[in-house]
Amino acid sequence: MDSPSDVTQDPPRQAAREPVLNLPGALTAYIALIAVIHLRVLLPEEWDGWIMDLFAFVPKRYDQTLLDGAFPGGTPAKIWTFVSYSLLHANLTHIGFNVLWLLPFGSALARRFGAMRFYLFMAVTAAAGALAHLVTHEHALAPMIGASASVSGAMAAAMRFAFVRGGFLSFGRGDADAAAKVPALSLSRALRNPRVLGFLGVWFGVNILFGAFGLTPGADGADVAWQAHIGGFLAGLVLFALFDPIPHVREDAAPALPSEPVDS
Repeated sequence: MDSPSDVTQDPPRQAAREPVLNLPGALTAYIALIAVIHLRVLLPEEWDGWIMDLFAFVPKRYDQTLLDGAFPGGTPAKIWTFVSYSLLHANLTHIGFNVLWLLPFGSALARRFGAMRFYLFMAVTAAAGALAHLVTHEHALAPMIGASASVSGAMAAAMRFAFVRGGFLSFGRGDADAAAKVPALSLSRALRNPRVLGFLGVWFGVNILFGAFGLTPGADGADVAWQAHIGGFLAGLVLFALFDPIPHVREDAAPALPSEPVDS
């Protein structure tokens, strides 16, 4: 038999450590795209202005009394600006504020949806925010930019599964992937969940307050398009099920906490 000194021993394995900032690839690419597009500020001022005219959302663009040539891009721009505006930002503070909210909520949603569903969802909620802004700012000439409507939609969608037992805002959650893929609440059940209702109340209150007083960081004194935030939020809350690949929680499923009553 081999002596103990002859036996080759494998070094003890160290427990794998999860990176401090472990973002899903889809969200990382989305943030990187926004950052690259923001390099437009390094261009000459007239070029930057042309980009804003071409890709920002301007309600006046849809004025039926104007010819298609009144704004760059003509009729096609009336379509793409419903989404393209969400990739433009006023400054780094504007980007940072949106990314700050995307880190928890966008990460969970990107893990749950996968890349293609996530990008389509962000586009749809951006369009919903633009529509809400158009309805409330008809004929306005001031451009609207920023991902806030999509970020709001991501936050609303995440509320459908965040508080389910094992979800990323529940007690006793697992790893990030497992927490993002718990069965979601139906819309009716979500709207009866005290934690979801509490989140909705705070979110709507803060947005209306910030919009009324223009307190959003990065706004630089411009009016805050809080109606677009609400449009994106409502779209994310209601349309979540159309994108969700995971079956919803049953009516008799366990609540987020043992003390929480189960819906009958």
